Amino acid sequence: MNKDEVLRKAEAGEGLTVEEVKLYQSIVKPVKHVYGKYGTLAKKYLEEHNPAKFWTIENVPEYLHGVDRAADELWDVMHEKLSHDPRYKHTGNYLEDVRCKNAIKQLIEEEILNEIVYV
Repeated sequence: MNKDEVLRKAEAGEGLTVEEVKLYQSIVKPVKHVYGKYGTLAKKYLEEHNPAKFWTIENVPEYLHGVDRAADELWDVMHEKLSHDPRYKHTGNYLEDVRCKNAIKQLIEEEILNEIVYV
């Protein structure tokens, strides 16, 4: 049993014996995908609350990276919009400015979770 034969069988979808599976796992190391905050939250949500959808997604890493990209884009758009809102303008008072920044962050976070992550 050589490595090339095991790889060929695995790629062809042929059945592998236990020894061949162990050899295949030693040859092919799994790819570790690193997701951002919202991709990780979406993965956890799907695994725990909607496993049927999780298993029907064709390419999970691509989907989760897409969640991260969409969340980043929504964050940028909403932050730009809310930072020009008169309710959230800088006042010069440090504590008031921090409160406004936290309010903006909370609004954006809530929107991202409701519209992108928990769908």
